[in-house]
Amino acid sequence: MLEKQLKRLRRHKRIRTRIHGTKERPRLCVFRSLSHIYAQLINDDTAKVLVSASDKEVKVSKDEKMTRKVLVAFEVGKLIAKKAQDQKTERVIFDRGGIVFHGRVKALADGAREGGLKF
Repeated sequence: MLEKQLKRLRRHKRIRTRIHGTKERPRLCVFRSLSHIYAQLINDDTAKVLVSASDKEVKVSKDEKMTRKVLVAFEVGKLIAKKAQDQKTERVIFDRGGIVFHGRVKALADGAREGGLKF
């Protein structure tokens, strides 16, 4: 388990050398644990979190087409997009955090796009 985490952290470091969030275009950082998913908009110039959202803020019912965790991640994406638009932010840089872009991470990105964020 520890080696798996170290590999993810190495991938995340490698990604972070290429992307940098600013005030005009903050970084949309995703963290996925076994049972929860979190998203933050970060301004790397000032090292401040502008907006955050998690699955603890979202309530969803059962859906036939998607699993519950994927559906919750989609709703978290829509929530972070709504909060970002309240802050007058439309364009972001997506940071998957070293996690493969499928499943819950992809669902969060799709929800953010549907909510109005561009990346």
